Amino acid sequence: MSGKPKLYYFDGRGKMESIRWLLAAAGVEFEEEFLETQEQYEKLLQGGFLLFQQVPMVEIDGMKMVQTRAILSYIAAKYNLYGKDLKERALIDMYVGGTDDLMGFIMMFPFLSAEDKEKQRAVIVQKATSRYFPAYEKVLKDHGQDFLVGNRFSWADVHLLEAILMVEEKKSDVLSGFPQLQAFKTRISSIPTIKKFLEPGSQRKPVPDDKYVETVRRVLRMYYDIKAN
Repeated sequence: MSGKPKLYYFDGRGKMESIRWLLAAAGVEFEEEFLETQEQYEKLLQGGFLLFQQVPMVEIDGMKMVQTRAILSYIAAKYNLYGKDLKERALIDMYVGGTDDLMGFIMMFPFLSAEDKEKQRAVIVQKATSRYFPAYEKVLKDHGQDFLVGNRFSWADVHLLEAILMVEEKKSDVLSGFPQLQAFKTRISSIPTIKKFLEPGSQRKPVPDDKYVETVRRVLRMYYDIKAN
């Protein structure tokens, strides 16, 4: 093995995308194995690698890790993106939890019908502008620093930028009433590792399309059929 982390997931965003973001922010190169068939997924299951029968899975430091939050916490701690003490770590966890909640409204968007997508788009924008973005706007304004926690770049900043860009894909001017977040977006996007990840040709995945949706449904159908019976 090359020593690089290896990511097992679909060729698309989903729950793995935040892991890609965090590794890229840390300047860590990684490899990917894309699940395209039920056989690949079944092989991971039969090998006992998916502790809870779910992906993402990341092979890192001799471990085969599952559960997105555990993987992200490990990467953040390993690469010094998790604060300098317990209080900072608690704040990072709190802010990441908020962005996770917001991303949750977006995660299933590609799998909805056209009619439901329009309803969900309105929900995403409403939640972002009335609940989540005002909270982060206030944090940045109150402490007057460049980053969310401890005036140093952390997992919380990476996660918030990812969430901002996801919501902007649903409404391009969604930050119009949030000057602190506009400046934050510009600032974080200019960090060299982030800037590289945002450039064409990186391992950042595009907005999920019909092909991605069809692949996920095809690969996971066997598992969900079994669970239903």
